[in-house]
Amino acid sequence: MKKRLAAMGVKYMRVEMYMKRAGFWILFSFLALPHTHALAGDGPEVPVKGMVTMVDLGAKKCVPCKMMAPILEKVKKDYDGRAAIVFIDVWKHRGEAKRFKIQAIPTQIFYDRDGNEVYRHVGFMDEAAIVARLRKMGVE
Repeated sequence: MKKRLAAMGVKYMRVEMYMKRAGFWILFSFLALPHTHALAGDGPEVPVKGMVTMVDLGAKKCVPCKMMAPILEKVKKDYDGRAAIVFIDVWKHRGEAKRFKIQAIPTQIFYDRDGNEVYRHVGFMDEAAIVARLRKMGVE
């Protein structure tokens, strides 16, 4: 396990605990991974500071999420530099579902330039609805 973690570049620490059980001291040794809200370097901090941000929380293998993938790519390209469009795969980054307090996927969360959540939608969201929401937030 340690070799696999090191090969992936994951930092860990070894934790040892001694406990007395039935008159004997027992050594418990395990690996501890640091808890982080970052996406292990494969994505920007969310929400993006100073920019309207749309976060889509889903999974690569979820059917409505797959249907949204080309839409998100198009919107991301069309609004490059004006709004941040971020996809987070919650099946790969399980802690993110708890962080964003989602109960179903896909879920889209829109943040204003100050990082405040202004709108949340659960389920498939088409391009027209995404663009309308971005425009309503002042992104042209």
